[in-house]
Amino acid sequence: MTTPPTRRTAEHTADLRAPADRAFRLIADVTRWPLLFPPCVAADVLESDLDSERIRLWALVGEEVRSWTSLRTLDRERLRIDFRQETPSPPLTWMGGHWEFERGAGGESATRLVLGHEWVTAGAPEQADLIARALDGNSEQEIGAVRAWAERPEPPEELVFSFADRVETTAPPGAVYDVLHRADLWPDRLPHVDAVELTTVPATPVTGGAEVQRLSMDTRAEDGSVHRTRSVRLCFPHERIVYKQTAPPAGLLGHSGEWIVTPHGAGSAVTAVHRVALDADALPRLFGAGTELAVVRERVRAVLGGNSLRTLEWARSFLADADADADAAVADARVAAREVAR
Repeated sequence: MTTPPTRRTAEHTADLRAPADRAFRLIADVTRWPLLFPPCVAADVLESDLDSERIRLWALVGEEVRSWTSLRTLDRERLRIDFRQETPSPPLTWMGGHWEFERGAGGESATRLVLGHEWVTAGAPEQADLIARALDGNSEQEIGAVRAWAERPEPPEELVFSFADRVETTAPPGAVYDVLHRADLWPDRLPHVDAVELTTVPATPVTGGAEVQRLSMDTRAEDGSVHRTRSVRLCFPHERIVYKQTAPPAGLLGHSGEWIVTPHGAGSAVTAVHRVALDADALPRLFGAGTELAVVRERVRAVLGGNSLRTLEWARSFLADADADADAAVADARVAAREVAR
C-alpha cells in the first residue's frame, strides 16, 4: 500500500519597529543573505529580470549543507515576495511560500512581517514533521535577523559592503586552486597561520555539486595575538571556493567571500572577494567613539584584504618556487641521461 503524500503549511509572523520597505529590501537582495542570516552559507543569482529571478542557495540544515534552486517573484508595490523550490530534494516533492511586509497602523515605522511556507512530502508523515521542525528553527532565525537589521538606526547600506583584490600568476588555474583548497597544509606553508582543523564532505547533488569543507583556523596578527575563526567552504574544483565565517572576527556581524580562479594568458588570475557586515554596537569599543563609518570600512578592508593578499602573494611565490624546482629537476635528469649515454 502506497503512503499518500503529506501536505503541510506554516506561518511565522512578527511586528517590526521599522519601515516596511526597508525590511522588504533585506529579503529582496539575496546576495546579502549569507551576511544577514546565520543558516545561509551562499547565494547566487542565476537569472534575473525586473520582477522575477532564479537563485541557488546553500544553507545549513542542522549540521548538513544543503542546496537548492528557487524561483522568486517580487511585487515591489505590495512588498511581497513569492518563492518555490525548482527541484525539491527528497523527501520534499514541493516547497513554496512567501514573504510579506504589511505597513502597520502604528505609522511609517510599524511593519507586520509574514513568512509563510507550504510543502509536500512523500513517505511517512513523520518526514513532514522533520521539515516542520527545521522550518521553525530557520524561520525564527531569519525573522530575528530581519528584525535586528531593519530596526537598526543605521541603514543596512552603511554597514554592509564588499571589495575585491586580484593577483596574477604564471601558474595554471589548477595549481592555484589546489594550493587554496589544501587549507590543511597552510600551517606549514603560511607564516601567519598557526593551526588548522579541516573536515571534508564530498560533492553530491544535495550540496549543489560543491565539496563542503569545515575549517577552524588560528591566525597570528602583527601584534602577536592569535585569533580563531571558523568557516564553511564550498569548493568547486579549479574554479572557485566560496566561504562563510560562522564565527566572524570581533567588530563584524558577518563575513563571507570567495576565491575565484580564472585563466589569464599562459597562467591564471586569482580574485579574493570579501563581503562584510559591520557590528555597529562594537565599533566604538574597537575603533574609538565617534569614528566615522567610512574610516571603519577602510580599516576593515585593510585588515581583511591584507590577510587574503598575503595568502595570494605567498601562493604565487610558492608556485613559482615549485616551478623552479621542477625545472631544475628536469635539467638534472637531462644531464644524468646524457652522462649515462656516454
